[in-house]
Amino acid sequence: MYKHESLLKSTEAQQVVTVTKTSVSFAITSIIICFITLHFCPSQLRAQLGTTPNIKHIVVGRCYTYTTLVNPSLRYDCEEIWRQFEEAVISHSSCNVTVEDYFHMFNAMPQIWPCDNFLFWSKTRTLMHSYAAVFRHFWTLEDTLVGYMFNDLIWCGQEEDSGFDFSSCPEWSACRSHPVYSLWRQASQNFAEMACGNITILLNGSIVNAFNRKSMFGSVELDSLDPQRVNYVNIKVVTSLDGPHIESCSQGSIVDLIQILRSRGFHWTCTDNDQYVMFSVWKFHDIKVNYESGIVVLDQSITSCDSC
Repeated sequence: MYKHESLLKSTEAQQVVTVTKTSVSFAITSIIICFITLHFCPSQLRAQLGTTPNIKHIVVGRCYTYTTLVNPSLRYDCEEIWRQFEEAVISHSSCNVTVEDYFHMFNAMPQIWPCDNFLFWSKTRTLMHSYAAVFRHFWTLEDTLVGYMFNDLIWCGQEEDSGFDFSSCPEWSACRSHPVYSLWRQASQNFAEMACGNITILLNGSIVNAFNRKSMFGSVELDSLDPQRVNYVNIKVVTSLDGPHIESCSQGSIVDLIQILRSRGFHWTCTDNDQYVMFSVWKFHDIKVNYESGIVVLDQSITSCDSC
């Protein structure tokens, strides 16, 4: 339409420009609203009938991408990793894959990270990625090879046939030995056991039970942290700019987390709406809207809890 704008009559052109500006303004506003909402929505497994289609090509391709572009200093046999993964899954029924079944796969992909770089999170997935993108020295589970390869994928085997079930996989809650849950449980345990130096935990203060003992962090990673290896646990509680402000360093389930850390001998700090965390969100996404009346920047109300 824009290439042939000169063919339009003057009045028609003005109408097009008016409609276009209105559409753009509406679209940008919608994106901002969706963006804010996503930051504080708990991460959930994407609904899907069965194993992710083309899962082998995706997993092996991600492995080659990781070892070639993301972390080229590593040398892994991507085909062998896939073989060990496939053997762990398809040789069992869809509700009978334990963490032990993945041992050979994890042994084929050992990885060590430097201290002071570990970032843990619970129900703050989008915010966590923004934070890690700005402060690039942080590493999350998704930055490890196993996390990079299997993130957002679904898989399960089937009893009748030695292959993946592409039509139906059970929900995580359906069984204790779910093939997806078991892999992430072992990956989370390995990641937490490697943690050393000063580590950071991002929690969502806009929800009840920001720290949930039944979450992967609460049930696996927290118990796998070693107080002899970890110098400080730095808790950062972040709430949505427009609320609600439900939990904080001195209120709600985060108090329970601090008590657990104390009982295990950890040194810790806790900050509400840390300015660096909030800065990372808005700097990374650069949320500014340029209207005819001027530039509108979302309000960034920062509070602190240095004494927590």
